[in-house]
Amino acid sequence: MVSAAMAGCGKTNYFAGRVLPPSGLTNRVLIAIQNPSAFTKGALTFVDAYYDIRAGFKGTPAAFSISGYSAALPASIQNMPEEQLGAVYGSGDGSLDVVDYSKESTTGNSGGLNGLSASVFVTRNQAYTFAADQGARVLTVVDHTGGGSFPLSLPGVYRVSVNPGGSFAVAFVQNSNFVYYPQKLTAAQTNAYSGGPSTWPKAAVDCEPQNLPGWCLFQAQSPDATDSTGNYYGAPLVFDRPIKAVFSADGGTAYVLNCGPECGGSKASITPMPVAPMLFLRGQGSGALPTNSALTTATIAIPGGASNALVDTTTLFVVGQQLQAVQGQMLFAGELTVVNLSSNTASSPIPISDGAPGAVSRLLIADDTTLWIGMTKCTNGVRAATGLPDGCLTMFNTAKNSVTTILPYIGDATGIAAVTGLHKIYTAEGGQVYIYSTVDGTAMDNQYVTVTGTAYDVAYMDGASDTNNTVY
Repeated sequence: MVSAAMAGCGKTNYFAGRVLPPSGLTNRVLIAIQNPSAFTKGALTFVDAYYDIRAGFKGTPAAFSISGYSAALPASIQNMPEEQLGAVYGSGDGSLDVVDYSKESTTGNSGGLNGLSASVFVTRNQAYTFAADQGARVLTVVDHTGGGSFPLSLPGVYRVSVNPGGSFAVAFVQNSNFVYYPQKLTAAQTNAYSGGPSTWPKAAVDCEPQNLPGWCLFQAQSPDATDSTGNYYGAPLVFDRPIKAVFSADGGTAYVLNCGPECGGSKASITPMPVAPMLFLRGQGSGALPTNSALTTATIAIPGGASNALVDTTTLFVVGQQLQAVQGQMLFAGELTVVNLSSNTASSPIPISDGAPGAVSRLLIADDTTLWIGMTKCTNGVRAATGLPDGCLTMFNTAKNSVTTILPYIGDATGIAAVTGLHKIYTAEGGQVYIYSTVDGTAMDNQYVTVTGTAYDVAYMDGASDTNNTVY
């Protein structure tokens, strides 16, 4: 009703200068649907998250959808409401489509990727795309500013993290204790490195194209203890199965998550790492990489496991799986660790829903001081083995330090969207769309937002900021 009144008065925006979309809705949840029919493998629809309905208020239109989308098996939505954009990755064809929230349409595949990606992000200004293409054994950099596509050789690469400012990217290799970062070369560097590997800096893993490189990939801990410019900086740095990075509120620090036992390593922890020396923008990297002693001194032990995390001002919420001896076997149990970044101190692990070790989980801050955590394969851990009730979705009250496991079990939790201001979240669980109250975690009526096909991810298109984005 409010949307209709606004449209009737001739308004063309609703808040923060955002354009009123064709649907007239100002509270939209986008749903990535796999196999919606026998004739298509993917679709993007959205619902009115104020009334929790998938059709117009009077039945017209019969459903809301993103026009122009035709990719296969959409698996993740990188939500950027401040830019009125969303980047949708299709796991069936390796596509990355940018959705214009103001027009409720997409122009199709952005292009430049090499096959299927295990992890992919586009910078908020759409200037660069970074993808971990595990099958092709490359970290792909797509330079949309006119530089083309650069497949940088990195066998085993399976995760990539990009900072909110779009100036730093870091890649991780499966079953490895090393961290890698790309840099865009200056004209002088291009000329200097054009003679092949013998002319590259000692820390370089690959430069492409090799006869006249535009980008290089460096190992953050060079085996010969030199940085990307050849300067000695101390003993090689040591991580423990690093899996991703999240970023401080000021953007100056990347907190590297050391997955440890979940990923076949020894000890889970968080390693703060300065961003400035590894900025990928041409010629903007500054300072030397830290010494091994500086990093190990700052490393924060996380006994509960560290496979995903979310930064909220000076607090870091870390989730993972802790290996435990149960009934004569070793099983993993889901744990949440709250880290005070002002003092670099970690709380005792807090039990939450179990999940697949090292798998991509979902984290999102919502109304009523709640943190929501979604897991996959949550029935394979300690809770199931000991007969404890378990679901794949957990609500954690950050003010009360209380945990609510959302029951009953209805399948893997693969997407969370916080409908801020309306005290509810939308989820994709077990392939369907559900709604929960952030006040007490109770399920709300979802009968008018269910979909045909498999709902795999959800995003609140009208979130107040880009922080309203599940952490992949």
